[in-house]
Amino acid sequence: MTVPPSPPSSIAALTVLYGNSPAAAERTVSAFDNAARIASEEGLLDRLVLAFGDASPQPLLDDGQVARLRESTSYIEVTYEFFDENTGTSRGQNRLSRSTASDHVLICNPDVVPEGRGLVRLLEALADPGVGMAEAKQQPVEHPKDYDPATGASSWGSGAFSLVRRSAFEEVGGFDEDTFFLYCDDVDLSWRLREAGHRVVNQPSAVVFHDKDLSPQGGWVPTEAERYFSAEAALLLAHKWSRDDVLDDTLALLDASTDEVHRRATTEFRKRRDAGTLAPRRDADHAVGQFVAGNYAQHRFAL
Repeated sequence: MTVPPSPPSSIAALTVLYGNSPAAAERTVSAFDNAARIASEEGLLDRLVLAFGDASPQPLLDDGQVARLRESTSYIEVTYEFFDENTGTSRGQNRLSRSTASDHVLICNPDVVPEGRGLVRLLEALADPGVGMAEAKQQPVEHPKDYDPATGASSWGSGAFSLVRRSAFEEVGGFDEDTFFLYCDDVDLSWRLREAGHRVVNQPSAVVFHDKDLSPQGGWVPTEAERYFSAEAALLLAHKWSRDDVLDDTLALLDASTDEVHRRATTEFRKRRDAGTLAPRRDADHAVGQFVAGNYAQHRFAL
């Protein structure tokens, strides 16, 4: 289907910092300024605000550093807020979204930067009014989840770098910050968008660089925090999306793990369950949520 040209859009790019270096912020600002320049010159973008929310124990940037970041740009605006608490990604990005006004919100990690035409390609995807979320292709390690090569349709879009129509984001209530701290918040958001009738698509022509530590075999090397919160989120997601079979299997797997952080995750889940503080259940007919071999979509290859 040919989608007619849209008027220029505004974007609020939301990124939560935690222990990142000032040099990383400079790299992010430079890459966004260049991508915004190209999108503006092509008539797709009229304003981009890059909103940093700092969830670190101490401010990563002082007033002088923030001023220099702002002075270094020609096509974007830069804001910086020190949260003075560790919000995690869900609460942090919800907080940033409430402090900005735009047609779209770009949810992105601070260690991800777009190539020059990355914003152009994502804006082109959202020119289709049926699309609520468009995800960029990560490099050097592409996310393995499957998508329709003709339409881009995908189970979910990664919070590493995805453009979301603000009206759709607000319709579903943004991220579920009461349930997810760090992981699976993007999966849950994507599924609620799809549940509400919005398409989630992969846009492989929108390329971003994701700065990750890799093993000698080329796979991701997770930190202890990543291992804990990904395990906890897997349990919370299976509960919320009404998959008791997946929940029971995951609990058994984590209980048997030799990694102590996995057992901490199961203890925390059971504590929440006993207290009655888990999220209300949804998708009883399993029409939206996908649980495939420990993943949340069919994967094209293994990492």
